[in-house]
Formats: sequence, structure tokens, C-alpha cells
Amino acid sequence: MLSSVLASSKQGLRSAASGSSRALMGTHAARASVSGSVRKPLVLGIRREDKNRWERRVALTPAHVKRLIRETGTTVLVQPSNTRIFNDASFEKAGAIIEEDLSNADAILGIKEVPISKLIPQKTYLIFSHTHKGQAYNMPSLRAFLDKSIRLIDYELMTDPQTQKRLVLFGKHAGYAGMIDGLHGLGQRLLALGYNSPFIHMGQAHVYPNLECVNTKLRHVANIIADQGLPEAFAPMVFTFTGSGNVTQGARAIFDKLPHENITVDDLPRIFSDRFNEKYKTCLLALQVDAKDYLERIDGGEYDRSEYRSHPERYRSVFAQKIAPYTTMLINGIYWESKYPRLLTNSDLAAIQNQRELKNRMLAIADISCDIGGSIEFMSHASTIDSPFFYVDARDGLVEHKDIEKPGVQINSIDNLPTELPFEASKHFGDSLYPFAKALAIGDLDHPVLSQAIICQSGELEQQHQHLLKTMDEVQGIRVGSNSKNSVLLAGSGMVSQPLVEYLAKSKDTDITIASNDLDEARRLAYQFPNTKVALLNIADTKSLDKLVGECDVVVSLVPAQLHPQIANAAIKRGKNMVTASYLSPEMQKLDRLAKDASVTIINEMGLDPGIDHCSAMQIIDQAHARGDKIKSFISWCGGLTAPEDSNNQLGYKFSWSPRGVLTAGLNSARFKINGELRQIPSGQLFAHKFNNVPLYPGFAFEGLANRDSLQYADIYGLQLDQMDTMFRGTLRYQGYSEILDCLLKLGLLDLDPQLSVDASSAADFLRQALGVRDGPSSSVVAKTIAQKLELQMTDPLLARLMLALEEFGMLDVVSGKLVAPTRLDAMAKILQQALRYKDKERDLVCMSHEFGIESADGKSYNVHSSSLTVYGDSKTGETAMARTVGVPAAIATRLLLEGAVTTYGTIRPTMPEIYNPLIERLELKGIVFNESMKPGIQNSLQRRMTWV
Repeated sequence: MLSSVLASSKQGLRSAASGSSRALMGTHAARASVSGSVRKPLVLGIRREDKNRWERRVALTPAHVKRLIRETGTTVLVQPSNTRIFNDASFEKAGAIIEEDLSNADAILGIKEVPISKLIPQKTYLIFSHTHKGQAYNMPSLRAFLDKSIRLIDYELMTDPQTQKRLVLFGKHAGYAGMIDGLHGLGQRLLALGYNSPFIHMGQAHVYPNLECVNTKLRHVANIIADQGLPEAFAPMVFTFTGSGNVTQGARAIFDKLPHENITVDDLPRIFSDRFNEKYKTCLLALQVDAKDYLERIDGGEYDRSEYRSHPERYRSVFAQKIAPYTTMLINGIYWESKYPRLLTNSDLAAIQNQRELKNRMLAIADISCDIGGSIEFMSHASTIDSPFFYVDARDGLVEHKDIEKPGVQINSIDNLPTELPFEASKHFGDSLYPFAKALAIGDLDHPVLSQAIICQSGELEQQHQHLLKTMDEVQGIRVGSNSKNSVLLAGSGMVSQPLVEYLAKSKDTDITIASNDLDEARRLAYQFPNTKVALLNIADTKSLDKLVGECDVVVSLVPAQLHPQIANAAIKRGKNMVTASYLSPEMQKLDRLAKDASVTIINEMGLDPGIDHCSAMQIIDQAHARGDKIKSFISWCGGLTAPEDSNNQLGYKFSWSPRGVLTAGLNSARFKINGELRQIPSGQLFAHKFNNVPLYPGFAFEGLANRDSLQYADIYGLQLDQMDTMFRGTLRYQGYSEILDCLLKLGLLDLDPQLSVDASSAADFLRQALGVRDGPSSSVVAKTIAQKLELQMTDPLLARLMLALEEFGMLDVVSGKLVAPTRLDAMAKILQQALRYKDKERDLVCMSHEFGIESADGKSYNVHSSSLTVYGDSKTGETAMARTVGVPAAIATRLLLEGAVTTYGTIRPTMPEIYNPLIERLELKGIVFNESMKPGIQNSLQRRMTWV
């Protein structure tokens, strides 16, 4: 009986809500329709937060709702939630109606962004939309607000009309939670290092019901510090705070409840000269630093705040030298933009961690400001409440891990800290929002705070936000927002796929589908990672391909290069961005206009070579051009090689990627310019016209092959070919490689003629067929036939090497298995993949070297700028250097597309700063780092030392 009465009562309220004010708040109505002497109360809805499971905050608490109903007579609908900090019953008790369907609400209040699919047309929404700054990843959401004629009011724009100070915000709660989590993490880290400490008793912020419980715990920890002291090995313990806003104020409010002494930067040397003083065992040190404490003018002189704001390029940070060596834990709360110098760089961290005497300094960083790759360069990503800490070890390259017992600075970079304290955060937020929620409830959209916070209504942007139209046009087609998981389709499951999947799978917001024609191979890869599944790839089936592409946000194509256009056509049709590691072929280039018309970005040449080479080269070239310097010479060498200790065959080579690609590359023609002369090598003659000696490193015996058309890269890189004496790109191999491949080519074993398909009983049978000899002859007969065809003497050392190579390839062994291939080259690829594969514990090597001859703007100096990269495979895990240097760049490019960071449409290369700058930074975080040097004078250049046949 009671339930039927309640149901009847609720239905009556819903009916009244539906009829009372629909016309008042419909976004097609003019604002004047909600003004006048009598305003009927509107229906407000409070949505259930669904961005992630930790989001337990609410815009208005039950107390606010009760007061709002009493003061305005409004009806409040609340979506049910099992995770919200205030349960459904508390809202019902306050007079709200628990209702899943908010379509009867005139205005809907939330906290975080709303999934596009859940936006209700012709409503008013109050949320943090993250759109008014033109955030690319949320432009699709803004387009949806317009298309659905929604009035969008953003909390960030609700400011005091006089002071422009924000009025509705979460205040200091990020600082509270960040400091609590930081103390918790420090206690865990000290214990992992073998030291008990008072901080071990601190829990993560979300385990405390409210701040009162936090304060109780802090008093307990303070007492332990006073009674038992701090670990002597880490005294004095200095907590360094940056920033002065709400974030830092919140962090200090937590920290200041512990026994401490406030110090200045000038005090640091004195304190550490007296570091064994007993007082530091029971007292923490709080160091509040300002910009003047860690910035200095590059050209000398005192810090000037106004100059720094106008010309930050005149300053550099000395935090690493002046403050970090004394710091135990850094609490970072500064505002940072890319124009400002970083507080700490990757090299700063390496310098600190490589000093043994500083092993107990810079133990932890609570980066509450959470600017990814910002003021703290090595802060690579936002952590989560589930997994709040990661560690960065920069002693030997930048290594990121999550093992609390391994070396590295602990980083806490949660980006939704206030939700760890949902009770106080919601109460504080609701208190600040209440006056404006009340105005909204009575339909007063002329209220100055509400009216100036409107971004769009009636399908149009407000005047002050009209500039967002251009931004929306620029990012049209980017579907990825922050409200739902990203989806990546990987076409191909071959040798370089694993590092790509591993990189992408680290982000819990990304689902990966590995589409392959080899499902067993794809499953072996997918089963290693979360959020990863497999699908059958049949590129010839356009319907199934279209479906696969349509279900993703970004496509990564690692299939053979000739198949990329089919996938690209499907991506363009479906408005999906795409990444591939292959050269930009003429067929792909033809799709440029279609891609631009569809606002689609297809990043080609996003691997090692091509790929990383473009990025590193363009960064140096653009920097030189910015100085007004001229590039007079460009030489680029790259090779995927076998580590010297494992190069135990006649080729000096083993395969960590497709043998077919290696072999076909040797059939290309080549053009280049060296020492003022244009050179051209016809197709099929590349091996015969090698560079006998490429003196990059004295310890490596390199030879080299010209790589395709080097001259085209002058235009691609923005260089003036007629003003250059050298323009060259080449491939590295160990000496002796080209001789063997040239022999195979001359013997017809690298023929691509489909009329010469192979159906042989063994590799030896294939060799005899190609040589035209009878079945079953001895090796001596094969050797004699080869000598005749190559016009070699039987005593020629090259013949002996070639026969040894054929033996290593298994081509003199009649018991090898059946061999079927569409061409002779494909048959050789199968043979080499089997014979020259890496064994357990063997590793490969990637070497890349750029050399630039740079003439100064005034023409008075000439410098040789070198940039080199050396990466070894991991013999323990089996991950190859080739896979890492192809897969990781492709994965980073994919992530940039998902983030909306690439605004250029068409079929492009990674030669623009919006790609190469973040890519190089993120590669460094994975230990893929270029070493640069500068020497004066052309006599030091490679172009003077390379020998060409």
C-alpha cells in the first residue's frame, strides 16, 4: 500500500514538473521568455557521474537540494547511483525524486563531461565541459551541444563580473588529496628502501570518510614523529612546495599539521652542513619557493617578474642545482605553459640520480598540477587512483617502471584528486554553486554570472566564443573525447607489433583490436595485454574491412605497404585517422585530397627509417632556420643490424623484420648529391655501387647503400638543394654484406618476375632450378656453375664466401622442406627468415646518424652538427631494437591522434613540430635518446671521409 502511494505521489510530481516550465527553458526560446515579474520554478536534474568509477562527487548535496526546494519550490530529479558519496535515500529525504530518465528536467547539473550519446536535446547543462579553451579532444562534444540545441553553461566561466575571479570551483581539495597521497606514497617508498617511518601509517586520501578523519590521522602521525623520530639516513627531510594558489595552499594545510619548521632557500646550505643536528630527527622542514628562487637570467642580472612574464626565453631554471639536491619530496603546484622554462628536465633528473651522495634526495614528487610533460619533463602521464605512483630512473636513459623497490623517483600525478575527498569537495562546490543554482531554478538566466558563462544556446555559439567555430572545423572528424574509451585498430600482427600494443595498452582508456590473417599469431600477442582482442583481417573483403575501421578511432596499418591504400580508403570513408610506418607511396599520395576533404589525418613514414629520422632531422633543421643559418650539407645513415657479437654469418646480418622488405630495398634505384655532384644509381645496381667505408664509429666496420631518392627530401625538409653541396640518405650494413647480395641478384635469386614462381622440394632444389643444373649434383658442381655465371675464378675468395653463405642458408641441403613462393625473391625471403633468425639471447642493433653542415647566418662560420642514436635489443625479453624503434614511434603517433594533438589533414609525414616535438620527448621517456655534438669546420664532416664505389 505504501509503495503504491509513493509511486502515485512521484508520478504526480513528474507530471507537474513536465508541464510547469517546459517552455521556459527550451533552448529555442529567447532569453526574454524567462524574464518577467513572475517566474515559475524550473525542474532541475542532477546526473549520475560516469566518467570513471572513482567519480563520486555531486554538484549539489542533499542539504543544498532541500534548501533549494524550500526556497524556490523547484522540482529536483536525481539519477540513481550506487557509487555517489551521498546515497539515493539521502536525496529522497531532502525532497528530490530519484529518476533514471532526466528528460523531464529543464536544466541538468553534473561535474565531468557528458558522453555525447547521453546528451538530451534542448536542455540546459551546467558542467565542466572542457571546451571553452578549444580543447581539441572535446570539440566533438561541443559540436553535439550545438547540433542538439543545448544551452551549455560552464562552471569555469562563472566568474565575478568585477574581478573575473572564479566563483564555482573545488578550491583546495586537489591540494588536500595530493598531499595526503604524497605522504602515503613516501611512507611506502621508505619502507621499500628498508626504513620504517611515521608516514607508513598514512593511507591514500580516498580511504578517509572525511577531512576530520584525515586530521585525526595527521595528529597520530605527528605524535609518532615527536616520539620516535624520522629515519636518520634521510634527515633532514625537506618538503619543497612550488606555487602559491589553491593547490599549494591545500597541500600546505595538510602538511602544516605535522611538526615542521619553515625555511628559505638561503638556509639550505647551512642546514645541511649541520644535518646531524638532533632536531632534524623530530621536525620536518617546509621550503616554500617562488619563481625568483629557482630562475636566473641567462645573460646575468636579477630576476624581474614582469620581464619573465614577457620574455621567459631569457631565463632558465636552476632548481636542479640550487634546490633539488636538498629536497626529499617535491610538491608541485605551479602553473606552467610551454613558453616557460621547465622546473626539472630529464637531464636534470639524470644528473641528480647519478650522484651517489644524493641517493636519499628527490625521493618523491607529488605533481598536483599534473601538467603532462610540462614543468616536470619526465612526468609522462596522469596516474590513477587505482595505481597512483610510478617511478622514473634516469641514470642510464629514462626508464619508467612501477616497482617500488627499484631505483627511481616516485611520481604521483593523479588528475582527479578532489574526487578522493568527495564529501568535502561536493559540499564546498555546492556551497559556491548554490546562489547560481537558485537563480537557475527560478529561470533567471539574466543573472550576470550565469549569462557570461553560457558557451552556446539555440544551436549557436555565444559571441565571445565564436572563435571556437574555427577550432571545430580544424578538428572535425576527431571522435575521441574524454568520456569513453578510445579504440585502436591494428592491422597486422607481425614482428614490430608487440611494442606498439604494449605502449597503447598501458593506457586503460584504450581498447585495441589486432586484425590479422594469422589469428594464432594475433592471439599470442593479444593475450599478453589487457583490453586487447583479435579479429580476422581480409583486406579483399571491403565490407568486413569497412566494419572493422568503422568501429575504431584510429587505424594503425602494419601490413605490407602495397595494401595500405585499401585500408586508407576505408579510413577516409569512415572519417578515421591512420598511422603507417611505410614510405609515402604514390598511391597513398593520391589520397591526399580525399583525406583533406574528409578532415582525416594519415601519418605515413612513422617508424624508424623512415620515421624517427624525419623527426630528429626536422627538429635540428627548423632550429637552424630559426637562427637564420643555412643547411649546406645533410647526410643521414640508418641501419637495422645484428649486434656485433651475434653477426656470425657471411652476411653479418639477421632478420628482426620482414626479409622481403630488406631484399626489395636492394632493388631500388637511388639519387643523391655529394660534394657538389649529382649521382644516380639505376635499379638493380645498388649493391655494386656501395660505400665501402662509412666511418661513423671506429669500433664498427660499416659499409653503406644509398637509400632511394635522397634529393626529394630537400623539398620535404624545406632545404634549398641548389645551395647545398651534399644531400644524402643511406642504409648501413656490415662490410661484406653487399658482395653476397649482389651475387644473389646476379644469379637471378632476387627476381620479382611472377612468371618465375617457385615450387621446389627444398631450398637446394630451388637453387638448382635457378642455376639450371641437373638434380643431385655435388656442391662442387654448384660452385663451378656459380663461378661461370659470375665470371669468378674457382680460387676467388668471394666464391668461397658465397658458398659458405649458401650453406648457412640451407641451400646446399637436400633434406630441407618444400618451398613454394610466387617469385624467386619471395622464396629467398622464406629461406633467409628461417636460416638467419635470431636465436635465444641474441640481440639486434639499430644505428642512426645525422650530420648537418651548417653555415652561420653571417657566413663567417661552418659547423658540423651530429645527432646519433644507438639502440640494442633486449636479449632477456627478446624484444628487438627494430621492433621497439618502429612500434613505439607508431604508437606515440597513434596516441597523438587520439589526443587531438595533430591538426594537419591529408597524407602527411612527421615533419611538422606538432608531431616531432612531442614524439621526440616521449621517445626519450622510453630510453630512445639522440646524442648530439658540434664540431667546427667542414674537414670534420662525413662527406669528406666516405668512400663510394
